[in-house]
Amino acid sequence: MENGSSHVPVTTASSTSSSAVRAPGPISSDDILWARITSGWEEFTVAEVYARFVTNEGEFTVRLFEKEVPNTVANFVGLAEGTKEWTDPRTNEKTNEPYYNGIVFHRIIDGFMIQGGDPLGQGYGGPGYKFADEFHPSLRHSKAGILSMANSGPNTNGGQFFITLGPTPHLDNRHSVFGEVVEGMDVIKKIGGAKTGPRDRPVKDIIIETIAVERREG
Repeated sequence: MENGSSHVPVTTASSTSSSAVRAPGPISSDDILWARITSGWEEFTVAEVYARFVTNEGEFTVRLFEKEVPNTVANFVGLAEGTKEWTDPRTNEKTNEPYYNGIVFHRIIDGFMIQGGDPLGQGYGGPGYKFADEFHPSLRHSKAGILSMANSGPNTNGGQFFITLGPTPHLDNRHSVFGEVVEGMDVIKKIGGAKTGPRDRPVKDIIIETIAVERREG
């Protein structure tokens, strides 16, 4: 932990040293499950949840693993849509504004990950609360494009997240995987290659302009 910031240990093949990736009600079943009646048969269809990120470097879409990690996805969706109350660390006031709009990717390590979700843009801000880790055996940091929660230790998730730029198996069961990039991986790679300065912060601000949550029939 660095000054209370959320982190993800960095381990490479050539080094075993560590540094930090900083960070911090389930989606209603009515939102994702509905019944169709056709020819006397009842057919249940589950909608998959997607998040479309619009940034000043381009757009990308993530499929969220609502079935496997419902609490983590519900937190992200609630913050993104502005349906979940949070405390703005800049004003110390409660708000229901969409949490991620205008937030930057404050830390980028080429070949490892890109991280965002801090309203302060420094790595130690969050929504004013913490929630428990949520792991699923099928969800692993196995490749580039994995969306996972940043934290400052067990059960300290908030609003900060990271997206992997390659396999990072040392993060399994330490950070909650809750999505995967399915469109716009070229944008992720572009962001991952951005020039950075001290504390791995991009020299040019890379801004999340909006996140639109979509529910698509599976």
